[in-house]
Amino acid sequence: MFGITKWLLKTFIKDYKNINKPKVRSSVGRFAGWTGIILNLLLVAAKVITGLLSGSLAVVADGLNNLMDASGSIITLAGFKIAEKKADKEHPFGHGRYEYIAGFAAAILVLAVGIELGKNGIKRILKPEPVALGPVIFIILILSILLKLWMAGFYRSLGSRIGSTALKAVSADNRNDTLATGAVLISALISRFAGFNLDGWAGLGVAAFIIYNGISLIKETLSPLLGEAPSSELVEYIAEKILSYEHVLGIHDIIVHDYGPNRRYVSVHVEMPSNEDIMAIHAIIDKIEKSFLEHDGIHLIIHHDPIHPEDEALH
Repeated sequence: MFGITKWLLKTFIKDYKNINKPKVRSSVGRFAGWTGIILNLLLVAAKVITGLLSGSLAVVADGLNNLMDASGSIITLAGFKIAEKKADKEHPFGHGRYEYIAGFAAAILVLAVGIELGKNGIKRILKPEPVALGPVIFIILILSILLKLWMAGFYRSLGSRIGSTALKAVSADNRNDTLATGAVLISALISRFAGFNLDGWAGLGVAAFIIYNGISLIKETLSPLLGEAPSSELVEYIAEKILSYEHVLGIHDIIVHDYGPNRRYVSVHVEMPSNEDIMAIHAIIDKIEKSFLEHDGIHLIIHHDPIHPEDEALH
């Protein structure tokens, strides 16, 4: 799976390994968005058409679930595109948070569709309608499960590669889609061979998956918009890297401001010997800040705290 993903990136994205470059990261995000749009629309067409012809609400609902996935990919695509805009007078720290806003909008859309499908599922349970299930439906559902499993791994790989919560959320959504489609497949098999009409229940089950997924996505995308605390791993990495430089005696008061992926601004107080040449100390500070920006995409702002080397507070 990783091999296919790597091949796709290598084929369609120039300089794909340099993910710390904003343009490369944005290209990966847009590529992921277009992939989701195309594949999900294919699933929508196959499921909705066969679902309508057979009279299966569950299959139609599963197709509409894929339509929401395609809509989410469109919103994600737009989010990456807008987030690529450079900083301006009104937005001095860039437009990176549009990616989070895009994910939040997609989550609201998913939740709304889930609620509507849930209503239709309840209606079908109360008033069952005959369903004509042929072999084509089963083939489409099985192929859908296999494709969604691949897409879950594809988005998980890309999300980890560029550090995107939006793509990781899409990966989880595709994983949940396999469960929802699997439930529809099982209900169709039971309906076909046991004679029990479970179409309404399966449709309601798909709706429940969609609603749960929508709520989870809302929580995940809303958190960075509100300003969540940085991970302990990030803080530890920043501290260890700064402490590795010559003449750094200690650090304190690390503050991380997140203005979107690859748009972190970090301020920190760095303790350095007061008896060293101030120009040499300044050169070290510039070196540290430049390294974080070039290699980590972090805008580091260091406040120099001159400390006497024999200060008891350091021991």
